[in-house]
Amino acid sequence: MRIHFTGIAGAGMAAAALMMREAGHAITGSDEDVFPPMSTYVEGLGFPISWRFDPANLPEGLDLLVLGASAKLGGESNVEVKAARARGVRVTTFPELGGEATGIKRNTVVAGSFGKSTCTALLAHVLRTSGRDAGWMIGAISPSLPDTGHWGVAPEVVLEGDEYIVGPNDRRSKFVLYHPRDVLLTSLIHDHVNVFPTFADYEKPFRELLRLLPAEGLLVAREHPAIRMIAGEAASRVVWYDTSACDGWYCEDVAYGEVTRFTLVGPGGRRVPLATTLLGEHNVENIVGVSAYVLERGLASEADLARAVESFAGIRRRLDRLTRASSVPVIEGFGSSYEKARSAIEAMLLHYPTRPLTVVFEPHTFSWRNRDALPWYDTVFEGVARVLVIPPPTHGAASHQQSSLPEILARVAATGVPVEAVETAEAATAALSRLSGDEVVLLLSSGPLLGLPDSLPPVFDRLYAAAEAAA
Repeated sequence: MRIHFTGIAGAGMAAAALMMREAGHAITGSDEDVFPPMSTYVEGLGFPISWRFDPANLPEGLDLLVLGASAKLGGESNVEVKAARARGVRVTTFPELGGEATGIKRNTVVAGSFGKSTCTALLAHVLRTSGRDAGWMIGAISPSLPDTGHWGVAPEVVLEGDEYIVGPNDRRSKFVLYHPRDVLLTSLIHDHVNVFPTFADYEKPFRELLRLLPAEGLLVAREHPAIRMIAGEAASRVVWYDTSACDGWYCEDVAYGEVTRFTLVGPGGRRVPLATTLLGEHNVENIVGVSAYVLERGLASEADLARAVESFAGIRRRLDRLTRASSVPVIEGFGSSYEKARSAIEAMLLHYPTRPLTVVFEPHTFSWRNRDALPWYDTVFEGVARVLVIPPPTHGAASHQQSSLPEILARVAATGVPVEAVETAEAATAALSRLSGDEVVLLLSSGPLLGLPDSLPPVFDRLYAAAEAAA
């Protein structure tokens, strides 16, 4: 088929496009107003891409148009969608396409409020380095994988399962379209308040996902009260995991450092020594979950698992160190929800306990911008020495109770943490150019962060490498 992706720089869209190309289809794409790392990543994939929406982008003989869910794409009013429909071309979404294409595979869906991108990438990396050519579709970039999407010749495919809705006219959660044989469930904490106003609303699609599991399937789930409440929906076998002793898989003797080491403990006293360069307790938890799944399914040996875990380089924007020569590390974290932001901050406090932590925060998602979430600011920055806040974006502001920048600043200031607004990259860089040299800086958002992940590291490598040498 000839398939065109409108919004191809979306993380899931690019992964689906890669899978379809490897499955033998001809791919083209288009997008507008995109930012790194996805914009630069997509440019290197070899697809014919246009960086503006235009009916002329649709090739002759087009069989299918895949429309991304981002509001900026314009939905049905997008000129490419209108042109495709006028030509009688079917319009679909990437989760629908992914579900249809992988219906012949043995699908493992990795789901949860947080941890799913890292777990999906780690699982794909374990299978790949163990010699199993499984497929995968991941909504994030991992340096340990050649691409975000891969078809594979093995029957297994690993899919990052997003609970977010397919689109404004299709309220199904994306992951219910993926025909799961197995599920790895990492977490269940209320998120995406713009489409799931209550926890009961948020929990509902997870229950639906578990009901899709066949009797011969497997649910590997983190030990958590909310997950215990819904695990009975699964007809499959259930295996539990945690970072503390539980009725399943867990870790012992964790020693955090540049390389963190611990012992994976399994049923029957099974013990596997593991090591990782990833930062934070949450990443140890992710490794335990993936390891439990791999060993329960017999997809890799203990030795292959240990080698893969130690060599896994993580996910872009998930605690990536961006500086090379600076005595002040600049690290980028993903802060789309309270739990993700707090996990990133706790990882910084754990690995850099003596360094004052400055956080540059952008409230990019609807959850962070919603007035109902203002209480999140009361505790999220605990332990932080200083916070710089980028103004929240305005797209979609009319669809919910949007908080203003002054409201966010006031809420943080009330906690006693020094806070200030930075509205441009120049202002942020100036505010960060007068450090003493013993700090650590965390860039935290799911948005573009004023381009700071690209512009700030060379400034720090110049300023603070010189300061270190002079000292």
